[in-house]
Amino acid sequence: MKRWILGTLVLSSCLPLTSLAADFTAGMKNGDVSMASAGQIAFAPEGVLLAADPKSARIVAIATGDVSPSANDVKYSVDKIDEKIAASLGTAAKDIQIIDIATNPLSKQVYVSVARGRGPDATPVLLRIEQNETVHEVATRGVKHSVAKIPNPAEDKEGRRGNPRAESITDIAYINGKVFVAGLSNEEFASNLRTLEFPFHDLDKGTSVEIYHGAHGAVETRSPVRTFAAYSIDGQEHLLAAYTCTPLVKIPVKALEPGKKVRGVTVAELGNRNRPLDMVVYKKDGMNFVLMANSARGVMKIWLDSIRDIEGIETKIADKAGLTYETIESLKGIEQLDRLSETQAVVLSRATPDAAASLTSIMLP
Repeated sequence: MKRWILGTLVLSSCLPLTSLAADFTAGMKNGDVSMASAGQIAFAPEGVLLAADPKSARIVAIATGDVSPSANDVKYSVDKIDEKIAASLGTAAKDIQIIDIATNPLSKQVYVSVARGRGPDATPVLLRIEQNETVHEVATRGVKHSVAKIPNPAEDKEGRRGNPRAESITDIAYINGKVFVAGLSNEEFASNLRTLEFPFHDLDKGTSVEIYHGAHGAVETRSPVRTFAAYSIDGQEHLLAAYTCTPLVKIPVKALEPGKKVRGVTVAELGNRNRPLDMVVYKKDGMNFVLMANSARGVMKIWLDSIRDIEGIETKIADKAGLTYETIESLKGIEQLDRLSETQAVVLSRATPDAAASLTSIMLP
């Protein structure tokens, strides 16, 4: 859940933008990192790993020291990665859950957020995977780190649909000097987008987000953003956010003011009974795209060049509408997706739901 900036719908660079801070680890404290749950991960500059801890409603930043630039021809082909991870943790593959992957833009090494065990008592573990298939645990003792606490997170209480606190953080991304956090709050308009300056300062109260869900024919305020990516239209930063069932929405970053409410513009309905998993923005053959992995509808390649002019969806639709897309039939069973280079992505996939997982690099279609 790791994002790349699209400038005026033309990629000015396929490296994440950084702010002018001289040292992104300045102000971090040395000590042990404590986390209660495994969540989404992403990278800030200088090898700083951002890790969500939904149960504690916190974002932890860890200085990994992984700052050596890598060659551009990095490739991954790791079969049975879940079994290799489980073996490194002294357990079985059935007793771990891979929550997220993120690629360090400097070293091109893949990091993995893992829950060891099942249920609310699962132990969070952060790992690094090398091209030679070696699995390393990310150091969390005696390391430079900092923590940002999320205000007003979703209630920590088991209910008919599980514990809402598990969705207090559904995605995170570093974008041009700020960390963006999607998830649920405990407010009436529960869907929330928060921002904080990085290196960490206080996390703001966040902006309540509502959308029109064409497949449901209704305005929604309690469904969280599942995954998002950054892009720019006519020089103005936006977030492209995907929701369950599957509305795709554009939200101007300048509208994300603490304590305010914003209405996102629904630019596509991509089919119901589906959950978006991951997305990356890229440019190919002079055109701009989002590649989005889904739980039930495969991997979609979505055209972005008409997004500035498309009319927002505000009426009930039967199934699909809005931006043009195609389903990439060659990409099956994709559970996680991240950008690896200008031309490549790295994916976690399974041939069948019960099969072992593979970690592989692919050419962006």
